[in-house]
Amino acid sequence: MPRVPSAPELPGWTHSLGFAADGSGFALLAQCVEDEVTPVNGFCRQHLAVLDRGAARWVLRPSPLPEVHGTAGVSAVITVLGPGRALIRESSERHPLRTWFTTDAGRSWRLGDLRAAGTADAIPEGAVLSTQCPGSAGPLVQECARPRLVVISPEDGKVRFLAREPRLGAHPAPAGEAEPDGSWWVSGTDPRSGGTTLAVSRDAGRTWTVSRLPSPGADPAWGVAVSVGPDAVYAAERGEVPGVEPAKNPLRALHRSVDGGRTWTRVWVSGPQREPRTLMGVPVAGPGGRLVVHGERGTYAGTDGGRTFRDAGPGMYHVTRGRLGYLRSAAIGCAYGISPDGVRWVTFRLACQDGTDLHLTSREGPG
Repeated sequence: MPRVPSAPELPGWTHSLGFAADGSGFALLAQCVEDEVTPVNGFCRQHLAVLDRGAARWVLRPSPLPEVHGTAGVSAVITVLGPGRALIRESSERHPLRTWFTTDAGRSWRLGDLRAAGTADAIPEGAVLSTQCPGSAGPLVQECARPRLVVISPEDGKVRFLAREPRLGAHPAPAGEAEPDGSWWVSGTDPRSGGTTLAVSRDAGRTWTVSRLPSPGADPAWGVAVSVGPDAVYAAERGEVPGVEPAKNPLRALHRSVDGGRTWTRVWVSGPQREPRTLMGVPVAGPGGRLVVHGERGTYAGTDGGRTFRDAGPGMYHVTRGRLGYLRSAAIGCAYGISPDGVRWVTFRLACQDGTDLHLTSREGPG
């Protein structure tokens, strides 16, 4: 089990967090001062906290990010690319393409940008998959009709177009990191029918296998969150369902595959009287058909491969998956949890100065 120390004394609040496979990590923090009378006078100081491999505590190191003034808000995101390696994408209105790359755990930073630096034949170990616009449109995905898959390299922090892409429609949506079995997943649409489709690569993006999901609606999904468990692959289809109250993070259907994503069975469809109807992040897949869904109104757990669920508590959490396993963050407060298997959880707290964290303890139970 990974061990992550708590650091409630860190300044501000954590807005971007990630870990490498060796247990080291990075966190971006923002410490903001608001002026209710004159909002443009407000500002946010940006901090960087680093956890070195095997360290007993997090340490603050100089952040390359400037102070944010006025009402612009904090927009930077940190992507961990391996032990001691990370890329910060500034994403500010003034510097939308500016990046900062470190290879020494934040002791020094190299200035760069998001413009693609060529092509990658495969996805290197430690890399992250994303999308960008090609050509003269500029890298930002909202600026073109057909973004391409790109690899963010752990060697130099630069972006490169992936040489071989799956045959999907105009807006592919990749999972940023590989699943524990080494598979890479990209959701999208069938170029001919427009139906919701998934592509998977098991050789680091050199070849892809595409399959159609048995979606309950004719319209394509808003997106698909994939979670590979020990005995099945789950695909959570996001999107609104007729007759169901609109939500920010609607869950339309759940699909299950027992052959690695070649074929799919729809096991759950949302309805006006059925929970879960929303999904925060990705579903948590465990052994023996165990599946946990964190929604906007609570947590729901089942043990029959996603066919039925029971209420497992009122807590609201957002879940992602990275190199240490599932990473769970509380919707309110400063509590986090990491699980390598969706069953056992180690919890920790970061930047709790406002005192509103939800208390979690290390335990076994619903993810």
